[in-house]
Amino acid sequence: MTTLAPPPPARTARPLRVRLALFAAVTLLAVSNVVSNRLWPEGYLVWNLGMTGVLLVVARLAGLAWADLGLHGLRLRRGLVIGALAVAAVALVYAAAVALPATRTAFVDSRGAVPLAAVLFVALVRIPLGTVVLEELAFRGVLPALVGGGWWRATLVSSGLFGLWHVLPSMGSGSAVTNTLGTSGAVVGTVLFTAAAGVMFRAWQRWSGHLVTPMLLHAATNSLGVLIAWWVTHRPHP
Repeated sequence: MTTLAPPPPARTARPLRVRLALFAAVTLLAVSNVVSNRLWPEGYLVWNLGMTGVLLVVARLAGLAWADLGLHGLRLRRGLVIGALAVAAVALVYAAAVALPATRTAFVDSRGAVPLAAVLFVALVRIPLGTVVLEELAFRGVLPALVGGGWWRATLVSSGLFGLWHVLPSMGSGSAVTNTLGTSGAVVGTVLFTAAAGVMFRAWQRWSGHLVTPMLLHAATNSLGVLIAWWVTHRPHP
């Protein structure tokens, strides 16, 4: 008597509330990107903090636990330790870049004299609270958890969206990259670079198990870059 092999298990569809939450999160982020970069740039800090709270509500309504978002308290200590290692690594890379004349010029701010108080506000308040908190929660916490389907799928989708998130900020930024490559080249380069950075941030998060690690890495990369750029631009030349 011939026996038939049992059929393969049916693929379990993502719950409807998770799919709706993913659509809501992507839509909210798209709207937020336009608001903070075009419609209300002066409200960047307040708007982004508010959007962080909204995304948390969306994630929790979808049934995501704190561990799903990378915010489990039991992993916090490990996340802080590995995050400190990430900060140290960024500092070493920047120190080496500043020490070499060939790369030091990349830190020169073309805007000229910028008050130290303004630089400190950007480095210590605007970037950590206005940029890092929202972007890390959204692209390393909420979106990967809602996308699901394994680490690589969640990482590639969320990192691709992270790259697209930087299209508007890169347009007309007046940066050295824009001056060299033109607006289109700068946009494409920025999208590819930030998407790759998103994969790297996710890798550090996977190592530590907590969202605080990519938060520290992200803050160090952006804030130290701003502070070093100010120092290089304003330091007395021999």
